[in-house]
Amino acid sequence: MTIFTLVLYVAIVAALFTLVTKFVLKKVNNLLVSFLQHFCGVLFVFSGFVKAIDPLGTAYKMEQYFAKFESTFEETWVSFIAPLFPMLTKYVNGFSVFMIVFEILLGLMLIIGSSRRFTAWAFFLLVLFFTFLTGFTYLTGFVPPEANFFAFGKWGPFVETNMQVTDCGCFGDFLKLKPKVSFLKDLFLLVPALIFTVGFRNMHQLFTVPVRSLMNVATVVGITLYCFNNYIWDIPAINFRPFKPGVDVVKQKEAEEKALQDVKILAYRLTEKKTGKVIEVPYDQFLKELDKYPGEKYEFDQVKSEPAIPITKINDFDLTGPDGSSVTEDWKSIKGYHFMIVAYKLYGQESGTRTETVQDTVFKTGLDSTRVVDSIVTREITHKSYTWDEHYLDKWKKVVAEMTKAKKADVMVYAITSPYDPAMIDAFKEKTGFNFLTLRADDILLKTIIRSNPGVLLFKDGTIVEDWHIRKLPSFEEIKANYMK
Repeated sequence: MTIFTLVLYVAIVAALFTLVTKFVLKKVNNLLVSFLQHFCGVLFVFSGFVKAIDPLGTAYKMEQYFAKFESTFEETWVSFIAPLFPMLTKYVNGFSVFMIVFEILLGLMLIIGSSRRFTAWAFFLLVLFFTFLTGFTYLTGFVPPEANFFAFGKWGPFVETNMQVTDCGCFGDFLKLKPKVSFLKDLFLLVPALIFTVGFRNMHQLFTVPVRSLMNVATVVGITLYCFNNYIWDIPAINFRPFKPGVDVVKQKEAEEKALQDVKILAYRLTEKKTGKVIEVPYDQFLKELDKYPGEKYEFDQVKSEPAIPITKINDFDLTGPDGSSVTEDWKSIKGYHFMIVAYKLYGQESGTRTETVQDTVFKTGLDSTRVVDSIVTREITHKSYTWDEHYLDKWKKVVAEMTKAKKADVMVYAITSPYDPAMIDAFKEKTGFNFLTLRADDILLKTIIRSNPGVLLFKDGTIVEDWHIRKLPSFEEIKANYMK
């Protein structure tokens, strides 16, 4: 689905709702305003609902925004704002649920015409906020990596890789929009938002005040519980991400790598440094006329063909071993069933050091070649100490117990985490009794693989058989009976 087909479907639903409002309910004050109420309301309800299916996805996207805002503002005269964003990151899950519930509630309030003045202004301010986010995301494409966003004099030509947040997350993982498209979408929504604020008295109102209030309360309670179910109590009810049961990660990664290799350079987009004039030269012609476009005068940007298949996060699937070398190819060669434990973050803080006294025995060889004890040397070893979140450790008790059973049954078990400090890993293993091979991967990749920390996946060869939230992990005996056939 594209944004254009989605808008078309929303417009059709809005038109039907408007006809019912006018000819059945007879509540229309202004036909255009009623249509815009239904259009914006349905769009917000749908946009919020696909995010409610996966609230952690929205939270992770907010973390990316907060990190970017912190680095941007700390280099400006308003640097006092920067510490606000790490604080927001601590409560990002709750903030995500609040924004999702508010978006759906606002969509419903538009459809039924509840609290017209408040709804009109709330919609305007929320769209304005979204416009700022998507505009910021898109405009960072003009900012070179070494420059600050507010150093406008250093802005250059648009380069997609300059954007640290590559999509706005407006529709979660259901529909990925390029930042420019998201920005234009929000600019478009500012038009009805302004119409509502000026002409809120022309907005229709459906049902009675008590009924509208009851619908609003029921929506808040119902959607909040639904969000909780999709990340606190279980993984998302619908999986829009590329890592899902039935997907062969090995084959999909190879297909995406081949699709990228087959991408061809179609042309070069040349920007004249002095004037900013942009010309596009076909690739073959550019090679023949290379001398006409010296690097001192032009900046070059390749125009490439689109990959034959969509490129997903599976293309970034790369694992690193304890020694820092890539073990992705080794992982791809694993045969049979194997368990992957995913923990993008280990909730522990370094709290100091502890000293351990050990004794080393020094031997010497006698004249008859016999080794005898020469001396015993005492030395001290310093270890880092960590304080762990007890609630987080409790989550691991069942994982360790069930995966230990799997290991004893000769089923391969390994864990993947993002912060790979060997001392921290050793301390965590000692604290939890965790005794499995531990690999490392990018935290965004791990967050994409499963919305649970820790989470468990069962593979057969390179194919995902099933994945489980920590609260829904069955016993190894149940897994073996139901999935390992």
